[in-house]
Amino acid sequence: MSEFAAIPVLTPALEDYLETIYRLVGESGFARVKDIASARDVRPASVSPALKRLDTMGLVQYERREYVGLTPAGEQAARKIYARHQVLSRFLSTVLNLPQDVAERDACAAEHSLSPETLDRIVRLFEYLEVCPQSTDMLDRFHHCSLVQPEADPCLHSCPALENQSKGTPFMSLADLQPGQRGRVRQVESQGAVRQRLLDMGILPDAHIELARIAPAGDPIWIKLQGYELALRKSEAAMIMVEAE
Repeated sequence: MSEFAAIPVLTPALEDYLETIYRLVGESGFARVKDIASARDVRPASVSPALKRLDTMGLVQYERREYVGLTPAGEQAARKIYARHQVLSRFLSTVLNLPQDVAERDACAAEHSLSPETLDRIVRLFEYLEVCPQSTDMLDRFHHCSLVQPEADPCLHSCPALENQSKGTPFMSLADLQPGQRGRVRQVESQGAVRQRLLDMGILPDAHIELARIAPAGDPIWIKLQGYELALRKSEAAMIMVEAE
C-alpha cells in the first residue's frame, strides 16, 4: 500500500470548502456548486473561485456548472479536516456541555489551527471515557490512566477495566471482524505516526465501521466509514478495538 501524498497548505476558507464537499459527497454521493453555496450560506458565484483554486491544487475535479468531485489527495485532506471537526465538536458539547450549535460553530473556527498533539490528547480523553467505568475525579484519573496513556504507570487503585482486561473483554480487534460485520470503535491501540494516520482517517472512538472485504492474501482489508471505502493494513486493523454490533 502506497503512502499518502503530501497535501498542499490550505487557507481556512479552502479547508471549509473541502470539508463541505466531503460531507455532501458522503451524504448524497455528489456535490454541486449550488449545494456547496447553500451549505456554506454564500452565493454560487462566490464558490467558483475557491473550486478553481482547489482544482489547481489537485484536490478537486471541477468544470464550470458540473458536479464537483474529490481527487484521492482531496479526499485525504478533507477526511483529516472532518476528523478534527468531529473531535472538537464532540469535546465541546460532551465534555464542556456547550449547546450543539455553539459547539459546531466553535469547532469550525478552531479546527483549522488544531495541532496533531491536541487532537491526540482529546481523542485519548474520549478513549478513557469508553474504557474506565469509574468517573470520579475524571480528569485526574484520565491524566494517570495507563489504559490510554502509554507513559503512565499502572493504575494503583482498584480498576474494573483492568480486571475485565485480565479476564477477557467484550471488545475485539477490527481485523477479527468478518466481511459484512459492523463494529463500534472503542480504542485505537497504536502510537506515533500510525495512530495519527488512523485518527486522520476518521477512525475515532464511537465511530461505526463495517468490514467490507479482505484481499485474497488476507492483507490489506477494506472498511466502510462515513459512506467511503478505505483500505487498511491488517496490522493497523489489529490495533483498532471495536465492540461488535
